[in-house]
Parts: sequence; structure tokens; C-alpha cells
Amino acid sequence: MSTPQALGTAEYDVIVLGAGAVGENVADRAVQGGLTAVIVESELVGGECSYWACMPSKALLRSAQVLRAARRVPGAAQAVTGELDVAAVLARRDAFTNNWSDAGQVAWLESAGISLARGHGRITGPKEVTVTAPDGSVTVLRARHAVAVATGSDAFIPDIEGLRDAHPWTSREATSVKSVPASLAIIGGGVVAAEMATAFTSFGTAVTIVARRGLLDGMEPFAAEMVADALRADGASVLLETETTRVSRTADGFTLELGDGSTVEAEQLLVATGRTPRSSDIGLETIGLTPGAWLDTDDTLLVPGFDWLYAVGDVNHRALLTHQGKYQARAAGDVIAARANHEEVSDAPWGTHVASADHRAVPQVAFTEPEVASVGLTAAAARAAGYDVRAVDYEIGHVAGASVLADGYRGTARMVVDEERQVVLGVTFVGPDVAELLQTATLAVVAEVPLDRLWHAVPAYPTVNEIWLRLLETYGRPVTQREQMAA
Repeated sequence: MSTPQALGTAEYDVIVLGAGAVGENVADRAVQGGLTAVIVESELVGGECSYWACMPSKALLRSAQVLRAARRVPGAAQAVTGELDVAAVLARRDAFTNNWSDAGQVAWLESAGISLARGHGRITGPKEVTVTAPDGSVTVLRARHAVAVATGSDAFIPDIEGLRDAHPWTSREATSVKSVPASLAIIGGGVVAAEMATAFTSFGTAVTIVARRGLLDGMEPFAAEMVADALRADGASVLLETETTRVSRTADGFTLELGDGSTVEAEQLLVATGRTPRSSDIGLETIGLTPGAWLDTDDTLLVPGFDWLYAVGDVNHRALLTHQGKYQARAAGDVIAARANHEEVSDAPWGTHVASADHRAVPQVAFTEPEVASVGLTAAAARAAGYDVRAVDYEIGHVAGASVLADGYRGTARMVVDEERQVVLGVTFVGPDVAELLQTATLAVVAEVPLDRLWHAVPAYPTVNEIWLRLLETYGRPVTQREQMAA
């Protein structure tokens, strides 16, 4: 074992562990607030989303999505004479990841005035991080004001007999694949499982999903049913409420033994059963915290019991989505700067320095076939939270704009209304291209726009946005406060 080189030291206002999108935003906002910042990263600057998650996965999905859209429109359908070019899809994915080079991201850090420390960072004391570089040299970084942990999460491998020894794919291997397997088994039923099943089915791979519970748990049940039906129609096998009891590696691939005694064989195996915090080796034990645990925070992303330690993004388990992590990062970077500069902190709900949306206004898109776009609470979650709820459904295909978009458009929308306050608690859209409807729904939920005011947000005709008018008509026009007073 080589002996580390002599220690160097450096001091900054803020130290950020992790150079993914979340860490970059924390540092950027702190620098914009007049502070100095350094990011510590042992892999690629840009993180999981840029190289192994959001961007490459959507690149893998988009080409087939466009092909399906063209085939739904007469005229365009007749012009489509070939099948999906998988090699071209993979090449486009490689372009999205810059062939796994972070040179562009490093250049951005430099332009933003953010320093970069390459290596593995561990907290070694209050406001202190020790970085071991790839060459073994060691540097001690000290923060004047804050350390922000933005290390993200890793794929969770469940305790299934033989699974770890079989060395299955996680989402990283699936999104960076260089050649497409003839068959793929997927353990899990969440968004990653559903998206990768959609992608690989479009590549011609024989896909089998084995989910211990349902598909897309936590979303509206009709969304899961529509995605499962579409996967089956495309040739995938979708096994729900099915336990995997044992996994073994064979000469031809993998064998999964299921709880009902049956088996599934596949050339490749993807495990997509959730995430675990990337916090096991960042020195939490040196400050009295548990290695490998999620880091709890208040709404300013400050870890309770500390006035200098922040946890931002996946590692705090508030909302494991890149856009929510970046939202948290903006609040965290701003509040770190405000506290350092002795400025007023706006930490009331929906204030400048808090991540209030994490609790009940989180937007999410599953880029499956069909797409699922949702924000806020499902009907079941709203009832469980104690709201007096009415759920209103409408078939998106009945909207004129949808018929223009594609012949035989099939999709469903649900609006969940708080009956007492007459505001929208949640919205779910399922259908082709519904992701582009989501921001309007998010604004309605976040701003708690009363239904009687939403009636005056007129959707352009003929666009799919007319679904809002149809949902409101189905609900029935509410009585305004002025009308109540007049009565």
C-alpha cells in the first residue's frame, strides 16, 4: 500500500461533496452570493444524471417515441418504411454523454468561478473535508461557513439469494449499454424498470418484468394499468405481485426462480428496485452520524444538530428526482450565502430559502409508452392525508387537439380537488406527449389557484391543453365567494 503524499491545505467559504447537477447548483448559487466554493468529485463532473440516468435514458427512449408518433399519423405513417436503427440510437446516446467525457462540465465550473478537487472526499471534522486524489496525494479542505453533501444515491440491490454474486446490471449498465441483449429480465416495477422495459422492447429485446408489488407504485392505478397494457402489447411479459426468490448465473445468462415455482431465463438481468444513499464512506461517523444512512434535513436543507452541514439532492431522501435536487440546491446555496453574509433568511413555507415543494408539489414524468406525467398528490394519498377529495377523470383522446396530434389517441387525465378549499391537489396525465402538459398543472398545484379562477385560463384550440377545460366542465363550475355572499 502506497504512503499518501504530504498534506496540502486550502480554505473556502463552502465545500460541496459531489459534482452532479445538484452539487453544481449549490456551488453556483453560493458563488453568486459572493462566496468562494470548491466541489469535490471522484468520478465525472456532471454526475449520475448526465452520464448514467436522466440524459442517456431519455436518449435511448426518444427515437422509438418519435417513430411511434409518426406511425400514428396517416401520411407520415406511409413514409416510415424501416425499423428502428438501434446502432444509431446508441450513437446518439453517446453524443448526449459526450462519450463520458466531462471536459465541458469542467470548463463550465471554471467559467462560474467554482474550484474543483478531484478525488474521494471524506468529512474529517467540523467544516473539514479530506480529499484523496487518484494519485494518492491528500489535501485538507476547510470551510469557513458550510459543507454541503450532494453525493446522490446508488442502485439498491435487494437481499435475494444469489443476486449479488450474479453481478446483474444496475441502471448504470443499462443506460450505457454497448450492445443490445436478445433477452432482458428486470427485477423491479418503478420508473427505471418501466422506462428501461420500454426502451429495450423497442430495440427488439424480449423483456420480462418481475415486480414484487405493482408497476409504478405511488402513481394513480390507471397509469400503471395503461403502461403495463402497452408493454404487453409490445411483447413484454409483465409479472406483477411476483417474488424473485433466487438468482443464478448460467452459461447463457441468468435464471430467476420465482415465488410461484416458475423460472425466468434471460441473457441479461437488470435490477431496478430503488436507491440507497451514497453516504457510507464520506466520514459521517466522525461527526456523530451514521454511515450509509439518509441525511435528514429541515426545509433549508440544514442537517439538524449542525449549523454548517447541509444535505442536498438524493442523499436526503426528500424527493429522488434531478429537478427536485436542483430546486433544493438553489435554496441551499442561497441560504448558505444569506447566513454567511448575515442577511435575512426567508424560511417560512414557500419562502426563498426553503424547499416547500418537496412535500406535496413534486412533478414527475415516466417516459414510458404511454408517458405518465404527474404532480402533487394522488387521490389515495390525498385521502390518506385527511383531505376531503373529489377525483375527476377525462379521456384525453376526446379532446380535439389530441385527435390532431395522433389518430386513435388514447390517454387519461385525473384532477384531484380539495373540496373544502376548491383547489387542485394533484394532476396525472397518461398518454403520448403529456409531459408537455405538466408545468401548467404544477403551477396550479403550487399556487393553489382556485377552481373558479382556473375557468378563466383559456386553453388554445385545438391543443391538448383543452383537457383543462374538459376537467373543469366535468367537475362543474364552483360557486365563487362573491356568489356565496350574494346568496
